[in-house]
Amino acid sequence: MTEINWLKQVQEPKYWLLGIASGLIALHLTLTSRTNDNDLFGTMLLFWGVVAFLIWERHESLTFESGIFASFFGASLIAFILLKSSSIPAGYDFFIRLSPFLTGVSLALLASGTKGLKQYWQELLILAYLVISPGLIGNFVDVAPLTAKFSAFILHYLGFEVVVRNEVFLILEKGSVEVYHGCSGVNAILQLLGLALVFLLMFSTTLGQKIVVPIVAIITAFVVNAARVALMAVLVSLSQPAAFKYWHEGNGSVVFSMIAVFIFGLFCWLAILQSEPPNNKKQNC
Repeated sequence: MTEINWLKQVQEPKYWLLGIASGLIALHLTLTSRTNDNDLFGTMLLFWGVVAFLIWERHESLTFESGIFASFFGASLIAFILLKSSSIPAGYDFFIRLSPFLTGVSLALLASGTKGLKQYWQELLILAYLVISPGLIGNFVDVAPLTAKFSAFILHYLGFEVVVRNEVFLILEKGSVEVYHGCSGVNAILQLLGLALVFLLMFSTTLGQKIVVPIVAIITAFVVNAARVALMAVLVSLSQPAAFKYWHEGNGSVVFSMIAVFIFGLFCWLAILQSEPPNNKKQNC
């Protein structure tokens, strides 16, 4: 490749868009890492990877044609993202969940204008899902009492004497734990529902499978989290504060997330993908 040809390729808009997208994604992941929330960071990293994969798979068929208004609006959104990102303190901020969707819209406007937004509906849907926060769900649904009851059910059949009080307190012989919203499993449920959304967008499925996959995701996340709560109740009863902290706040919580993801992935692989022909992967046009 000659130097002239190389310069011509570098000057193409798609390479500039690639550079801008890479910078915005790196900025967002940096902000996410500062929250010290491993589950959130892992989810954001996975979803960005899926979006990049979907775009790359059909980049040759995409229409790159934007107008002055769309380009101005897209550039303004990027400026807003940069300004807002620079003022976010260390720790969690709701903008970290909103930023991916705004980034996706701004890049889509720069690349293909308002008329071309429909080309990116899958990617924008994935990024829009990230906006949903466990706190928002908690305002409408309180899963904690159900989690406490199911954890008590697990402990009972493992031979532990446990009593549930005020719907959220697990009382054992030598200790008790409170199942508050953060431990209710909403986080885990949202994470697996996100994976279910990604799976349904990437692979061809029947109507029945589209219904079953989200249900399995919810049940898997709920049961695994209830098992984690039961384990923490046992650790409190055995007076093991260090172990309790590990499974509650440390890397132990990530282990249970990995278990839930593994079980759900195994279900999708065995029950869905292995039951379909090898070419069941979606062909995007």
